[in-house]
Amino acid sequence: MRFLLISDIHSNIEAFEAAMKAAPSCDRILNLGDVVGYNASPNEVTDAARKLGATTIRGNHDKACTGLMTLENFNPIAGMAALWTMKKLSKENFEWLKALPQGPAIVPTIPLEDQEQTWSPGEGTAIQIVHGSPLDEDEYMIVTRDAQEPLARTRFPLTFFGHTHIQGGFCQQGPKFETLRPEYSQADKAAQFEMPLQAKAKYLINPGSIGQPRDGDVRAAFAVFDSDKYSVTFHRVPYDISAAQKHVYDAKLPERLATRLA
Repeated sequence: MRFLLISDIHSNIEAFEAAMKAAPSCDRILNLGDVVGYNASPNEVTDAARKLGATTIRGNHDKACTGLMTLENFNPIAGMAALWTMKKLSKENFEWLKALPQGPAIVPTIPLEDQEQTWSPGEGTAIQIVHGSPLDEDEYMIVTRDAQEPLARTRFPLTFFGHTHIQGGFCQQGPKFETLRPEYSQADKAAQFEMPLQAKAKYLINPGSIGQPRDGDVRAAFAVFDSDKYSVTFHRVPYDISAAQKHVYDAKLPERLATRLA
């Protein structure tokens, strides 16, 4: 099976549409949360995300923008955007976001028709999806030491996460921990990087952020997991950044939310 992995769209409709247009055909779509927040198209993005029929878990901004968590741990700019988003969301989109389930969630990697009613996850038959960490949905895993305990404690060989807006991830093979980052030959066009996975290793993989990358590459990011090949292909796609910035300026959101996109 092929799984399209998307995360941290953050109300950026231009980036979302570009990513979906470039994404290859897949059997299932997995959305790792933070559909809204920061950018200025929350209803357009939420409408589009709902139509995908993806398996979606909540992110911290989805919670903040629907009143499920306080803003005390948000920086002032993020907090202002969350309050603006809360006021702008339609009732239907607000309720959909508020009802998103908490991660981790278990996703079978075998076709639906092959699953028995008594199916239970085992090695090679399921992956795990979270927003932050398998141990805490709001926890950041930015450097290798952040990932060591989650990797050591999880029983799943493969976990997909978001939250950091950094494409790549972490690997544990025996006592060795490693940071993983895709390498692209092009910096201004659509590009992809395939990473084979090792059967005896455990992985935490981040598809990257569609709507607000923070890894030095301004292109929208997503990934595809192929359970038959047992590989992850990372993707980067350029989009109309100036149009996304204009939406931010027109909404009178903090200027920094526009400039950081470039």
